[in-house]
Amino acid sequence: MPLFQRPPQTEGETRTRILRAAQRLFARRGYDGTTTHDLAIEAGVAEGTLFRHFENKKAILVEVVTQGWVELLTDLLTELSEMGSSRAIAQVMRKRMLNLHQNADMLRVCFLEAQFHPDLRDRIQTEVIGKMTDVAEAFFQTAMDNGIYRRMNPRTVAQVFLGMFTVAGFSRDTIMPEQSSPAAMQEMAEGIADIFLHGVLADSSEA
Repeated sequence: MPLFQRPPQTEGETRTRILRAAQRLFARRGYDGTTTHDLAIEAGVAEGTLFRHFENKKAILVEVVTQGWVELLTDLLTELSEMGSSRAIAQVMRKRMLNLHQNADMLRVCFLEAQFHPDLRDRIQTEVIGKMTDVAEAFFQTAMDNGIYRRMNPRTVAQVFLGMFTVAGFSRDTIMPEQSSPAAMQEMAEGIADIFLHGVLADSSEA
């Protein structure tokens, strides 16, 4: 008997372990290139255990993507609720970029697999993306009402805002190299926030 025997995992822990293994494999090999046998080995469980927790491989894919987006939505809700000024957007962008960088596998699975699975794409759109956009739209509408931002279509602003941090975190090399320093990340986040808040056109008074 081993001196240090790992305690048995709870059902919730086993489920989480399967989902994390699936996220890694789907990101590296794709959904079609991953078998349930592969998933079981990666998760360190019996193949029958997979089907005790999930009806089939497709159910695992759907859960990986929706759970990941729900976590992002929860974080965004918290951050927006704590954002007291326009300057705080730089901090939100920095944290989002760092977190999305860490969640690159989930984003890769989402964007790559959704195009091949219409049901997954529709579920992401209705249950996650739509909710994220609604939350951001409400925030920017309130900010416009309070005079923080100029009057314009708040939904368009929300879509631009969400698109900026999503693209920033999708690829490790899209915006900055993987090993970028915290100072460089901060500078980039402030630059993105500045572009979002003020655009790229020179002030007409300076022309």
